[in-house]
Amino acid sequence: MTAATLPTARTGPAPARPAREVPPALTGWRPDSALRSWLWTLLVTAVAAGTRFWALGFPETKSFDEVYYATEAQEMLRYGYEDNRGYMFIVHPPLGKWLIAVTSWLFGDDAVGWRAAPAIAGTISVLILVRLAQRMFRSTALGVLAGGLLALDGISLVMSRVALLDIFLQTFVLAGFAALVVDRDQVRARLGRLYAAGVDLSLSVPSLGPRPWRLAGGVLLGLALAVKWSALSYWLAFALLSVLWDRGALKSAGAEQPWTAAAKRSVPTAVGALLAVPVLAYLLSWTGWFVGENSWNRHWGDTHPGTGLFSLLPSSLRSLLDYHHQAYLFHSHLYDPHAYKANPWSWLVLGRPTSFYAPSGVTGCGAANCTREILLIGTPLMYWAFVPALIWCLWHWATTRDWRAGAVWLAFLAGWGVWLQNTRRTGFLFYMTPLMPFLVLGLTFAVGAMLSHAREDDPAVAPVGARGPAGRVGAGPDRPAGGAVGLRDWIGLHAIPATRLLRTAAVALWLGAVVADFVFMWPLFTGGMLTNHDWQLRMWLPGWI
Repeated sequence: MTAATLPTARTGPAPARPAREVPPALTGWRPDSALRSWLWTLLVTAVAAGTRFWALGFPETKSFDEVYYATEAQEMLRYGYEDNRGYMFIVHPPLGKWLIAVTSWLFGDDAVGWRAAPAIAGTISVLILVRLAQRMFRSTALGVLAGGLLALDGISLVMSRVALLDIFLQTFVLAGFAALVVDRDQVRARLGRLYAAGVDLSLSVPSLGPRPWRLAGGVLLGLALAVKWSALSYWLAFALLSVLWDRGALKSAGAEQPWTAAAKRSVPTAVGALLAVPVLAYLLSWTGWFVGENSWNRHWGDTHPGTGLFSLLPSSLRSLLDYHHQAYLFHSHLYDPHAYKANPWSWLVLGRPTSFYAPSGVTGCGAANCTREILLIGTPLMYWAFVPALIWCLWHWATTRDWRAGAVWLAFLAGWGVWLQNTRRTGFLFYMTPLMPFLVLGLTFAVGAMLSHAREDDPAVAPVGARGPAGRVGAGPDRPAGGAVGLRDWIGLHAIPATRLLRTAAVALWLGAVVADFVFMWPLFTGGMLTNHDWQLRMWLPGWI
């Protein structure tokens, strides 16, 4: 199967010209060693799996909203739909509860069975992020860094260890975005081959060929919506982003009217893959509700025919639309007070974490007062670096139009900015769960910029410091020609600029501090036993108590 279909001579581009150099924007990337890249990926994934599955059955009882979702998962197994009349109608789509139901069926109706699906989803998120970051930043090391940071993120960790829905949202949103990034690279590679072959794309662009990864992205984003409606903003943002990426690719290939070319070659397929397919995937998740005779509101349409176009819909679809309307009213008017309610602005600084489990009467820590708590909170020393990284990404996008910085910011607006339209609504810090991989991508991008060559590394620009005549640390004429080489001489032999060395040292110190902070906060992530004194040492802000 060809990657792209050339048009006929009568309507197509000008005849092929001699091979020419492909623009950098249309070139692909492969790691130096695919085996080494995958080994690092699997190592980071194994670390994530270890933290997410360790003592997964504690606590044995349902905590926080597990009382809803773990219970509804059992109803899905019995009836194919939720039937908990005590909670009236169910306000979230079925897919997340189906996933919990599957592992409950496999491993039993207990704590491990409820939480195995979230733990698997959280581990898969880390694996996807490693591969995605490697592709986006063209660096195996930065991919490992991104996956490692997500593995050490407290919010992603805790949400992977409880039977709630948001970790599934994270996995499907991230997977959908990753699929669209792969599609982006494939389209550019196809255009690059045409360009290299000498095809004139300035006035006419051939078909871009099959796009299975765009189709996969649409399916995955539809499944994200089938977990929670908060995926809607990601779906719309990434669908738009995919079309914009096509427009940029066509411009890089030489199209004189890239918007016109995108409207012809990108938008029609996007309507199918990124609009119709997600809707179909979403509706399929409601199959149990459709076939269940006693599912909530299932027969509302039988007695409400409606008017106009609404009356043309099947009774079951009218019932589902009314169900959605009522769920929308519930979500948009959710102003109930809650002990852990957190305003979206506070999410950026960990102002009010969510306590999932805090039993009373704990003993056995060797002190008079003992404490156990599972606190939904980010790893502070990592989390507080997100805002500076976002500011850098915004500046970098404004000055370079780097697509990676733009993608991070669009995801940020879809995952955080969308909540600003109704700050009175009762919200929680765990709403940040699907956004965490994208914040990690932004942070990884900023760290990668710190570690890469910069203007101040040039000897003519860098400030005078402890460096040799060549502007490199230890690069003077006195370095040893052989024998034992000290650290300073090794740096000189490798011509590492002093400014870059300082930036690398700063990054290394920060990463060490993040790992230490993760270990320090581990008892709060997993409900470990602490003395009251040790628990107080981890309560850094008043809102954490």
